[in-house]
Amino acid sequence: MLYSLQLQAHGGLSLADDMCKLTVGPYTMHFTGYQPESAQEQEFCEDIPMTGRTIVALDYINEELRPMTTEVRIIQDIGTEENLDEITVLHVPPKVYSNGSVTFEHYFPEQGKFVGLVTVKGEGVEYVSRFPFAVGTGGKSNMPYIIGAVLLIAGVGFFFMRSGGSNKNNTEAA
Repeated sequence: MLYSLQLQAHGGLSLADDMCKLTVGPYTMHFTGYQPESAQEQEFCEDIPMTGRTIVALDYINEELRPMTTEVRIIQDIGTEENLDEITVLHVPPKVYSNGSVTFEHYFPEQGKFVGLVTVKGEGVEYVSRFPFAVGTGGKSNMPYIIGAVLLIAGVGFFFMRSGGSNKNNTEAA
């Protein structure tokens, strides 16, 4: 249940079959993000772990997207999209990507909340995928869960050793 809530929180972006998928209308794209200076091998598909240079690749999964135009916009998440030009931090104008891959780069100088907008237009149709994300969150860490599990196991072990040891002493005394 928590997993499905997380998927809803990220709009059209989801993790399925170990692949980040961006849903745009009836179509899907494979979404991959990199930060070469901070984590060369690590890919991300939701929040951007660090500030700095970020490279994103959108690869079409559906062949039907190839003759359509794709536009990408990253805006500051201020709660409204009224003055789109004022809050835009990156704009990749609409273009046909017949090779099926849209790649762009942006430098995020500071932490913040943003919204990605991917618009696909074809003959008489337009689809927009909207996905919120954060920059500079350091990535999602499992460390608190690991520390909690270790402490819980240590506490249970200590309790059983303590209670087992006192029963043994009581038995010997009798």
